[in-house]
Amino acid sequence: MKFGEEKPEIQKTGTTTVGIICKDGAIMAAEKKSTMGYLVASKETEKIIPLSDHIAMTVAGSSADAQALGRYIKAELKLFQIQNKRSITVKGAATLMANILQNGRWTYMPYMVQLMIGGYDTAPHVFSMDAIGAIEDEKKFFSTGSGSPMALGVLEDSYRDGISVAEGAKLAERAIRAAVERDIASGGKGIDIATITKDGIKTETRDFK
Repeated sequence: MKFGEEKPEIQKTGTTTVGIICKDGAIMAAEKKSTMGYLVASKETEKIIPLSDHIAMTVAGSSADAQALGRYIKAELKLFQIQNKRSITVKGAATLMANILQNGRWTYMPYMVQLMIGGYDTAPHVFSMDAIGAIEDEKKFFSTGSGSPMALGVLEDSYRDGISVAEGAKLAERAIRAAVERDIASGGKGIDIATITKDGIKTETRDFK
């Protein structure tokens, strides 16, 4: 972009996503509404992207950037598996994604996204990262997107150490439902929930009633 030119408008989407570390796995959850300003672009958007058989990513922010990053990281993880004859760790996948985001910063075209990468290798993990690649991994739960303040309130109140994936899925659903009640950019036709354990990724959609 040349000096003096106006920065092009970037379409952002409102979202609420949740990631929870449980004793026996990781929970990734997201509602399904996609917005462009005051327009509801879709009520059935997929915001949880499986990256491998044991890792998934949630997306908040620009839909185009999120889709491009999903394709990019899936190809990189597949290449890693072929070259090293083993699956990458969850932390390795998060670090790789952080490097991709950081590279966007130095080209002055950062990806307009907020991501979570979660999964199970020898234990469950969830990592949150911002648009320029800063990783946060100290917490037991995360939430991203426009509805995250409401979701975090529920998680802060109800999360406990040793929670099972069944309990975690219910808590994630409660947190997103609370966000949908107050955040106009969150909603859609239901809540997608991915349960990631040593047996792989199981996904389900729970409808709003």
